[in-house]
Amino acid sequence: GYRVSLQGNFFGRNHTYVTFPEYNPRRHIKLDPPLNIHSNVTASKCQIWWSVPWYLVEILQYELQYKEYSMSWETALNKTPPSSLPQIEIEATELRSGIAYIARVRCKVSENEDSYHSQWSEWSQTTVFQRAGVPKLSEKILNTRTMQFLFIPLSFGTLLYLFWSCKLSSRYCCFLTSGPKASPALTLPHQLLSFSHSIICTMGILR
Repeated sequence: GYRVSLQGNFFGRNHTYVTFPEYNPRRHIKLDPPLNIHSNVTASKCQIWWSVPWYLVEILQYELQYKEYSMSWETALNKTPPSSLPQIEIEATELRSGIAYIARVRCKVSENEDSYHSQWSEWSQTTVFQRAGVPKLSEKILNTRTMQFLFIPLSFGTLLYLFWSCKLSSRYCCFLTSGPKASPALTLPHQLLSFSHSIICTMGILR
């Protein structure tokens, strides 16, 4: 270790003040911030990575901050990588769709390291990312529901029209004609039942 002292001249007299009787430079380190921070976003997660000197990789720990681009850093969220590797992942569920985010990282010697001790470095440069588009399941559901709401009234309107037509036809058909040709009074109810069955099947498909 070292002995650090402060000397000064006050009113023509020299004075020596002992600041650190035992000073070990290895226990008072401040590292440079990480470099080359990058990000890559997929539909399920955002990957962020950076670089540090290769001989420090195994003894460093990191802290990541990220926030919405338009917000202040006071509102930022902190995240710690699970290992000493210079990378981290943010789940897509932690990000809002369509919002730009900005992230930065800092480092220090790991607290599990006995030979060195340091304080946090300054923050690195930043990287900007945005959540990737997710499958538009909600839009698909919305379109299906819209089709249901449009199809059901039209279907029942058509049913009422056929029923009314059948009722009018029955008034004018007083007898059944002989032969293989069926009367309108029998044909229209058959068509009505077939059309009703088609509507039920279609509604099942739309669901």
